[in-house]
Amino acid sequence: MEEERVKHEILKLGAKRVLLQFPEGLKSEAPRLAKIVEKTGAVPIISADPCYGACDLPTAEAESLGVDMTIHYGHSKLMKHERVPTIYVEARAAVNVDGTVEKALSMMEHWHNIGLATTVQHVQTLDVVREILIRAGKTVMIGDAGRLSYAGQVIGCDYSNVHSIAKDVEAFLFVGGGLFHALGVALSTMKPTIVAEPYEGRAFSVEKEAERVMKQRWANIEEARGGKEFAVLVGLKAGQMRLEQALQTKRRLEEKDKSVCLLAINEITPEALMEFPTIDVYVNTACPRIAIDDTARFRRPMLTTNEALVVVGELSWEELCKKGLLES
Repeated sequence: MEEERVKHEILKLGAKRVLLQFPEGLKSEAPRLAKIVEKTGAVPIISADPCYGACDLPTAEAESLGVDMTIHYGHSKLMKHERVPTIYVEARAAVNVDGTVEKALSMMEHWHNIGLATTVQHVQTLDVVREILIRAGKTVMIGDAGRLSYAGQVIGCDYSNVHSIAKDVEAFLFVGGGLFHALGVALSTMKPTIVAEPYEGRAFSVEKEAERVMKQRWANIEEARGGKEFAVLVGLKAGQMRLEQALQTKRRLEEKDKSVCLLAINEITPEALMEFPTIDVYVNTACPRIAIDDTARFRRPMLTTNEALVVVGELSWEELCKKGLLES
């Protein structure tokens, strides 16, 4: 958790009040790290709100609290500029991945060209993983960093690294915990994706889950075809506001005789949207994973912008699949 660096950065800036922000999996560390901040003479304040990524910096909270610095844990820098000085503690994992990669190899025997992907917690392991695959006779590709901080890195809404090499590989190996990011790799590339899960020491395929999501997306699109009243959601989080995309989407839907309004919203929840009972379809221009992962929670179809274009006939389902469900 880079405690010494954190103390150095606070002292260098001369910060007297510091806001600490954590994703859900790291919040248990917050009280301990706050004590470390206190030792510098600064007053630590822990953000208890949900944090979904580096796109979700607590800018308004930091300004209202009058803090001198935000310390954001668990993600790498995403936005070019922050209104409040921000340092990023990437929370690199110390777990060994070699054993689970070896297990994953047995599931990739039919593929020769393999793409590698991971989150920021494991980017330091990619060179080792590549060597393991090469020794097993595989040809390995890792996407360039693009707008992200590291080659091979993916985040919940950005899979440009893997998308850039998808046409040149037969399958992907994702190194890291859980299903969330690996599913994103599969949905962005439409390629088989195997997970080397070092925390549980196992390897598995996300194929069945990806197929389930694809069927769900198609069903959502089909239901939305009959909709007349559309709402385009404009995210208010610092790294999720895409107003121009929302305005363009509104115009394109209106050209197809849809009635469209814009809804500005910070937290996209079923409870918030239930207040608009006349809306038939929601088009989300904020985090695309809300439409993909949480769609069952909403009483009306929740679409990405590209899925909305499929609804009005500007894009075919086949073109969307080729483009990738999470590509804008």
